[in-house]
Amino acid sequence: MSTRTVSDSNDPVIESRDQLVAPMQAGEKPKDRWRIGTEHEKLVFRTEDHRAPSYDEPGGIRDILLAMREYGWEPVEEGGKVIAMAGEDGTISLEPAGQFELSGAPLNSLHETCNEAQRHLHQVKTIGKKLGVGMLGLGMWPDKTRGELPVMPKGRYGIMMRHMPKVGNLGLDMMLRTCTIQVNLDYSSEADMAQKFRVGLALQPLATALFANSPFTEGKPNGYLSYRSHIWSDTDPHRTGMLPFVFEEGFGYERYVDYMLDVPMYFVVRDGRYIDCAGESFRAFMDGKLPQLPGEKPTESDWWDHLSTAFPEVRLKSFLEMRGADGGPWNRICALPALWVGLLYDQGALDAAWDLVKDWSMEEREALRNAVPKEGLAAAVPGGRTLQELGKDVLAIARQGLAARGNPSTSGDNETGFLRPLDAIIESGKSPAQLLLDKYHGPWGGDISRVYEERF
Repeated sequence: MSTRTVSDSNDPVIESRDQLVAPMQAGEKPKDRWRIGTEHEKLVFRTEDHRAPSYDEPGGIRDILLAMREYGWEPVEEGGKVIAMAGEDGTISLEPAGQFELSGAPLNSLHETCNEAQRHLHQVKTIGKKLGVGMLGLGMWPDKTRGELPVMPKGRYGIMMRHMPKVGNLGLDMMLRTCTIQVNLDYSSEADMAQKFRVGLALQPLATALFANSPFTEGKPNGYLSYRSHIWSDTDPHRTGMLPFVFEEGFGYERYVDYMLDVPMYFVVRDGRYIDCAGESFRAFMDGKLPQLPGEKPTESDWWDHLSTAFPEVRLKSFLEMRGADGGPWNRICALPALWVGLLYDQGALDAAWDLVKDWSMEEREALRNAVPKEGLAAAVPGGRTLQELGKDVLAIARQGLAARGNPSTSGDNETGFLRPLDAIIESGKSPAQLLLDKYHGPWGGDISRVYEERF
């Protein structure tokens, strides 16, 4: 989740609707300035007993963050506590229970993206060895209850944890127990954004199936391949889902603004302090009628904060976020941006991908999204095929899109090689979660602690 670094000073008050649309319009870039931003979260555990370390304990989350100074990272504080690190490779931040996240820098190529991920993982492994901690690449804690997990000292998390149980049954699980990989991508115009948004939403279930990696809850199989994806279906209906309006004629920035104005608020930040506004209306805030700040109107930073509090399968800010994938090991971190860059950054590939999904009804899209957490690649898609069969076509399109980019590495390899882990998954028909379940029921003999050997 986002780490706020904006000062209250010189922050323009929102006086017109144009300021609400401005962040999305500002995201428009010519194709030669499109970049790739990759985010990946890891579960942190003590190697001696697999316990999740707290923030304050010796060798805990705070000490891991501060140890990153060895590699040139600089602390970011909130309320006198270090809650993130900033550096050339982006930002290292904390999810609610200490999940360690790299929000990578915007980069030109998948080669740079993969080098960035490799640098980061080398750094955290080296520091982890010194501090007696490891990193686990899964979509969800395989054995921890909520009560066994710490809570990080970020103001927004306390507000969210109080609000979540009021609007869904699994929101606290989302916050405390899950991990994801995401990729952030650019667009050239409102029309380009709309086409990419539609393709991204329609094919997000395929990404969920390819990266499904959360089959265990509290030490046992949970009946799902991506329980992380299932959790989102019972977190908060006001700010999650497949966004049917995106597929409606005329969709653009204004319609997304309307959606965000109807998403209930979480908080407002003033003088570095988070003010609990959970459930309040941003529209009322625009009219100066927010009960917590009577007479005060929102600033542009308030709107930017609010944009970060919706969690649909694809999210729009000044770029598009692809949000459907479970956390996983190093090679799959690189595979997710390869999939979406291949599909969305070449017009021929984008058109071909849209042709695959444009005739699906909203009911069919919803049915596929709801089936995938349990069924994975075996889920049925419109037209009578399986998601595995559709996936073969999608990967072929993505490969063509990557080849068309013509981005060789220093050794001359193009970007298509980053799709190989996904080729293997599609060929076998087994999501990563199914391979873990095979081990659990086979050589692990039901011993979930063996999963800690499957770390990065």
